[in-house]
Amino acid sequence: MLRFIVGRLITILPVLFGVSVVIFILAHLAPGDVTTVLTGPFATEATREVLRQALGLDRPLPVQYIKWLEHILQGDFGKSIANRREVIELILPKFLNTAILALVSAFFAYVVGFFVGMFAAARAHSFFDRISMSVTLILGNTPPYWLGLLIVLLFSLNWRLLPATGMVNMIDGGGPVDVIRHLVLPALTTAAAPAAIVARMVRASMLEILSQNYVKVARAKGIPRRKILRRHALRNALPPIVTICGLQLGYLLGGVLFVEVIFAWPGIGNQLWQGIIARDIPTIQGATLLVALAFIFVNFSVDVINAFLDPKIRLSEGVRRQ
Repeated sequence: MLRFIVGRLITILPVLFGVSVVIFILAHLAPGDVTTVLTGPFATEATREVLRQALGLDRPLPVQYIKWLEHILQGDFGKSIANRREVIELILPKFLNTAILALVSAFFAYVVGFFVGMFAAARAHSFFDRISMSVTLILGNTPPYWLGLLIVLLFSLNWRLLPATGMVNMIDGGGPVDVIRHLVLPALTTAAAPAAIVARMVRASMLEILSQNYVKVARAKGIPRRKILRRHALRNALPPIVTICGLQLGYLLGGVLFVEVIFAWPGIGNQLWQGIIARDIPTIQGATLLVALAFIFVNFSVDVINAFLDPKIRLSEGVRRQ
């Protein structure tokens, strides 16, 4: 197992390098000029050139990348151009807020998706199976920003049940209860599509296992259905389920941009959006890199869990390296 983990860590290094290159290039190739944003549209070209030299933007891109990478490896993400604050101090609290939203959404998605998929597989081709799979098909393809606007319209504006924006009430808020009230709507919006995908994967994986010969033999012996599902089918069906759950968690960490903007949730997606509007390159690079690191860590964790659940994965990894 240790050899498998070390091998996975080694393969992460070129991925991290490639991600850093892509993030750096895309941030610099985006349309717009940061000096125009900072100096205003009426500034002279000479003023912009002086600022460009002060920020180091007049150097070739490879030189800028090497300099940026050196600072990143030292834990220095640079200083925000728009806020005049250290990027790491700016994005870390926002990333924690995003992590709260992502983990709560993942909890909803996993619980709902797992039980819906299990019931649908246990009652394949029944009325519940057809209805649940139809609903998951719709939710899985619904844009989160459209669903978020619909949820705000119903639960906040029409029914006035829950707050629509923010993380706490700015006037008399505070405390866990207030945070939970503000968390419900964005968490439900974010969890809808992952829950649908998890449900469909759980159903497909369980049906594949239930069609195996050893399950049929267990049924012929008179073993109860619940026992077959729990002891014989579930463990063998877990690896693809764990994989899709990990991918959905990575999606939730990096794909809540529109949800955070709609609900004014003070997360890293909202901060990234503000950085894009202000053409704040250090903030864009730092926020994107942090999300990418989180996604890579989640994928690494999923690989380790799958290797623990399925010894064949560890054996195949050893054979491939030989």
